[in-house]
Amino acid sequence: MADADTDDWTKARDAALLTRSVQEAGRLASSLFRTELKNWIKGASSPVSEADIAVNDLLEQQLRSATPGYGWLSEESADNDTRLGRRFTWIVDPIDGTRAYLAGREDWCVSVALVENASPVLAAVYAPVSEEFFFAARGQGATLNDGAVHATAGTDFNFPRMAGPKPLVQRLSPTPDEITLYPRIGSLALRLCRVAQGRLDAAFAGGQSRDWDLVAANLIVQEAGGKMTALSGDAIEYNRREVTHGVLVAAGRERHARIVEHFRSRPLP
Repeated sequence: MADADTDDWTKARDAALLTRSVQEAGRLASSLFRTELKNWIKGASSPVSEADIAVNDLLEQQLRSATPGYGWLSEESADNDTRLGRRFTWIVDPIDGTRAYLAGREDWCVSVALVENASPVLAAVYAPVSEEFFFAARGQGATLNDGAVHATAGTDFNFPRMAGPKPLVQRLSPTPDEITLYPRIGSLALRLCRVAQGRLDAAFAGGQSRDWDLVAANLIVQEAGGKMTALSGDAIEYNRREVTHGVLVAAGRERHARIVEHFRSRPLP
């Protein structure tokens, strides 16, 4: 079998594996949702619960057993530098939006991507409560429940269709005190996917987000005809030793270009 044919077969296999595993993980998370769960704080202020751990264990068992040669990076697993030498690495957020999950809100999801070197090639984001399954494969477009999605066109700033930290978004407005943004979405991955589906015109991440918060949504936005980068316009690289990122923006390509140009001429302090 030729190398290109082998890569196509592997990609199809991994896409099916990713879909099946993320949907099963979503069902597990749903079964524990709004139940009495042990939870604690890790690091400075990041909540984690036994549901996060259970979903992580399921995904690790499903994905790693089927692809033993791939690297692994998850919010809920101890990091291991061996991933840095792998061509392919799974990057996993078992429950993105744990605060929302523990509060009984619906704006959380399971987010998983497969990265080749520094770029995502497959992505799935599943919001079980709203029954939304976003999927993308590089070069093949993005879907929501098997229907194609597209980021919105245009360059205008319609603030009720934008989401992110208000002090950041206010910098786009000549009358910053008067703007109203889209209501807060607890999951960053889901916030970014709202750009891909056209529900939001633009979304921002305010800094200190990690690979697992971003990578799946990044590919979904890209394949929906949008663009997601650092605020400088620089591309985001994944599966590096440092997995923390600065301020980011996702939007349709024309609007993204206008936002990046705005901040180039008016940089953040």
